Parts: sequence; structure tokens; C-alpha cells
Amino acid sequence: MDSPASSTVLEDLLEPLSQCLDEESARRVAEFRIGPSVQARVEVLAARANEGTLTEEDLDEYDSFIDAADLIAILQLKAQQRLQSTS
Repeated sequence: MDSPASSTVLEDLLEPLSQCLDEESARRVAEFRIGPSVQARVEVLAARANEGTLTEEDLDEYDSFIDAADLIAILQLKAQQRLQSTS
């Protein structure tokens, strides 16, 4: 998910999935927020990244969080668009 081309591929893959969402599901996806413990871990890793003290294992974990956040953000955008088209 590092390049614009891979982002476009991800969006194209998620578009048909978003069409499967009914109004309630789309609303729940659009309102989704990560839990406090996950947010706290991301903040720890972000601080370490800013300090330059991430281990390889930390970097892998942090990259996974970033990739997941990208996926969730695109799906949320698709859900919001779905809601707008149904209202």
C-alpha cells in the first residue's frame, strides 16, 4: 500500500465489497474506531519511530498497523459514499 498504484488497486478491490453493505452495516463501518489498547500501542510505536528506536519487530508491527489503517480508511470512505448514495 505504499504506492499510488497499489492504493488504486485496493480501492478497486474494496468497491464491490462496499456495494454489499446495507445501510446499517455501512453506518457501522463509517463510525468504526479502533480500541483504546490498540491506539495506545500505535502511539508507543509512533513515538519510537520518531525517536529512531524501533526494532525490526516493532517496525513490522508498526507497518502492519499503518497498512490496516489504510485499508480501514478506504473502506470507511466507501461506506460513507454508500450512505450518501442511499439517502
